Amino acid sequence: MPKTGLEALLRPEDSILVLIDHQPYQFTNLNSHEPTMIVNNVVGLAKTAKVFNVPTILTTVLEERGGYIIKGLQDVFPEQKPIDRTFINTWQDPKVTDIVKKSGRKQLVLAALYTEICLAMPAIQALAEGYDVFIVTDASGGVSLEAHDMAVRRMVAAGAVPITWMAVLGEWQRDWAREDKAAGVAGVVAEHGGASGVAFAWEMQLLATRAKAGA
Repeated sequence: MPKTGLEALLRPEDSILVLIDHQPYQFTNLNSHEPTMIVNNVVGLAKTAKVFNVPTILTTVLEERGGYIIKGLQDVFPEQKPIDRTFINTWQDPKVTDIVKKSGRKQLVLAALYTEICLAMPAIQALAEGYDVFIVTDASGGVSLEAHDMAVRRMVAAGAVPITWMAVLGEWQRDWAREDKAAGVAGVVAEHGGASGVAFAWEMQLLATRAKAGA
């Protein structure tokens, strides 16, 4: 894939998102990030995909033992039953890969627990199959900071592009003249964008105050 130029950026019409194993069992040994941050970020990422109509696959491993996918994610796609796997490597399960292949989309956006296992394996395999793989590092996490960092380095060496969830949002939006998506994006930022969400709420307050004063 191109590493520079306009073609190196994400486009919603070419993207497909796969969210892997954001389950209770995985969270019990998540030590690379504060767990609430991963919850916030992956739900924000999922909501962003929904705004831009980016197909999103939810998948779990051994759901009966590892637990259901976190409620915040399931609530974004209440009608979707996550694909449950026995394969640790999502990319070896045709139930997942068949959906990706049928979509015809080549920009593969991935987030997973854990980075060093459930993100690294499919990312490295999909790269060999010609996909442009983007790994959302702040919606993924590992059993230690070292495990997460080494996995990201390994995937980057293989050709994956590391990116954060709000960078995904920015690249999918690309132009504020796309007003049909701007309101949805603003809603996601307000709910999950941290200080950006706080600032946005303040801006809305000031605009409302000004409008009231001019009435």
